[in-house]
Amino acid sequence: MQTYGNPEVTYKWWAGNSVVTNRSGRFIASHIAHTGMICFAAGANTLWEFARFDPSMPLGHQGGLALAHLAAIGIGFDEAGVWTGAGVITIGILHLIFSMVYAGGGLLHAVLFEEKVEDSEVLQAQKFKLEWNNPDNQTFILGHHLIFFGVACIWFVEWARIHGIYDPAIGAVRQVNYNLDLTAIWNHQFDFLTIDSLEDVMGGHAFLAFAEITGGAFHIIAGSTAWEEKRLGEWSKFKGAELLSAEAVLSWSLAGIGWMAIVAAFWCSQNTTVYPEAFFGDVLEFKFTIAPFWNDAVHPVEGGGYAYGYSTRAVLSNSHYYLGFFALQGHFWHALRALGFDFKQISGSFGNQKDATIRVDGAGFNGRAPG
Repeated sequence: MQTYGNPEVTYKWWAGNSVVTNRSGRFIASHIAHTGMICFAAGANTLWEFARFDPSMPLGHQGGLALAHLAAIGIGFDEAGVWTGAGVITIGILHLIFSMVYAGGGLLHAVLFEEKVEDSEVLQAQKFKLEWNNPDNQTFILGHHLIFFGVACIWFVEWARIHGIYDPAIGAVRQVNYNLDLTAIWNHQFDFLTIDSLEDVMGGHAFLAFAEITGGAFHIIAGSTAWEEKRLGEWSKFKGAELLSAEAVLSWSLAGIGWMAIVAAFWCSQNTTVYPEAFFGDVLEFKFTIAPFWNDAVHPVEGGGYAYGYSTRAVLSNSHYYLGFFALQGHFWHALRALGFDFKQISGSFGNQKDATIRVDGAGFNGRAPG
């Protein structure tokens, strides 16, 4: 965290990141606890939405974010292929159970385990110490994150191949094999809003899994040896040794989250293959008053509904957009602080302006009393 040259600086309780900045064990505890909160929210929201599900009303008109996503990946259909919510309660309860497991892990790391993993007796754990200005240490940790992301992509690809996901083109769940066409994957970078092939969607995830796992392995190997320094010399500084800090890493994380949320907002508002109309509602109209937003062409439930008459697509797109927008503001704030900008100068400049006004009113511009 930025101290502005004061080594004795303290932060209020709401600056939670400051508590774990240089305490790797507590940093892990906060990560695990945060994951548990997300898992609990997913499970609780799933059960809440299902308890209010009305089979007489289209799912996309009920604001069911969790139910819509589950339906899109082929969960909740009966043997006849009709979405009834079969198995949804199990999914919700499992998330609640897992959230308690995460909570237990977070408590163990916060209370019982070492405050800093470098003090641990486990040699493997010691490698995950936090050295914010050490590029090799940071890339070593980054590599493990990338591998986990790659494995998650593989799970999704295999789920679509073995279990199947919902295909809006036929209105049913079907098994989808990935299409690993590199040309199509490259071209879809620019037309992903209109992608209409589930095979291409899975192909993109398969390629992403390969890229992430390969990149993760490289970062783990290169980040734990002197390879880059020996081979690249001065070019090894591209890793940002002079820019790295806890605040800088936080700012980049916020930038990634914000950008992904905004991309998802645009994608959800227009695409009907990944976001089927049967579960999310019709595509949206882009509007702009004092701020941009997406609106339903016709409100599906006039004057009511669990989402105040708006479709699930409208709720999802707008919430992603504005959460992403504010995440980017957090990125700019922390990035500027990481670069050394003192925001106190802004309030100080207003104070100086006030003092200057008082001096002008009292003595004039030339230092003499007016008159």
